[in-house]
Amino acid sequence: MEEEFYAIIKLISGEEIIALISIDENDGDPVIILQNPLTMKMIHSPTGSYIKVKPWMELSEDDIFIIKLDRVITMTETKDSKVIDVYNSYINDEDDDIELYRSSGEVKVSNKMGYISSVEDAREKLEKIFKGLKES
Repeated sequence: MEEEFYAIIKLISGEEIIALISIDENDGDPVIILQNPLTMKMIHSPTGSYIKVKPWMELSEDDIFIIKLDRVITMTETKDSKVIDVYNSYINDEDDDIELYRSSGEVKVSNKMGYISSVEDAREKLEKIFKGLKES
């Protein structure tokens, strides 16, 4: 088995995954061994760019998977420290919920964060904004 490295893999299914991988020659029939494979997707919004991270196999409790090379379109080693940091942060996080990471890596937003305001407070604030826009 070869040395482990971080790689981004494009599968024939169209999926793109990132994982810590190693290649096992397996008697002339090489396979890729994936550790904690994730999917990452760039999301662009008016407030900035984010990376949406989630497990490749969402319902599995396993963290090691094997893929035959005939299922891979292409594979590239990544040495991008930001991508690797996001990957490791997600893997090392005790909570396995889907999270969004700012591309700067500074802020994590999760679906477990509480409400910012009540419905009534939000309605009042939105009405003030709307009235302010109407007057200008």
